[in-house]
Amino acid sequence: MEVQLEASWKNELHKEFDKPYFQQVVGFLKKERAAGKVIFPPGRLIFNAFECTPFSKVKVVILGQDPYHGKGQAHGLSFSVPEGMKPPPSLVNIFKELQADMGIDLPKSGNLEPWALQGVLLLNASLTVEENDANSHAQAGWHIFTDEVIKHLSMHRNNIVFMLWGKFAQNKELLIDATKHKILKAAHPSPFSAHSGFLGCKHFSKANEWLKEHGEKPIDWQLM
Repeated sequence: MEVQLEASWKNELHKEFDKPYFQQVVGFLKKERAAGKVIFPPGRLIFNAFECTPFSKVKVVILGQDPYHGKGQAHGLSFSVPEGMKPPPSLVNIFKELQADMGIDLPKSGNLEPWALQGVLLLNASLTVEENDANSHAQAGWHIFTDEVIKHLSMHRNNIVFMLWGKFAQNKELLIDATKHKILKAAHPSPFSAHSGFLGCKHFSKANEWLKEHGEKPIDWQLM
């Protein structure tokens, strides 16, 4: 299978595409679509996070679990929704923390692409999901692929900030070399857990402090 992936990522990950687990992912998606199931995001956006943020440009990684499963919400960037879509509750809490931490007005748009274009890799552990069925593709094989993404960033890049929100994301900490990178951990921004340590975590300002300390341009977190 020929995988359409941004050139620097394709160069970094090319060995993965011929491995049995990745062929299993491809076969799984074909079978699901043949059965008439609706899969999000659309095929052209499955690798959108990689298109927006080339390997050498990654400064921050925000790890999500899987795409939004409501119609029109998922566009291949964790926690983000396309222009014109109402921000889901977790994203609303992210914006509340952003406002409290950085003094930034609550954005009208839930489209986080401006972050991605500055070097924020908005990575979901599963890159696809079935409509109205959260975490439905968790066993498809995507996690093996996205774990490799994290490992490659950890091994071959320096001074990246990894934001790990919630237990699921924090389980990926073992993949990251903490002597080279900054790991920020907090509760998940979901309404069920945001008040248990996400709100007040100040991850956005902490990320920018780290980037500046290591000679990198900080992220402009302002959204329209």
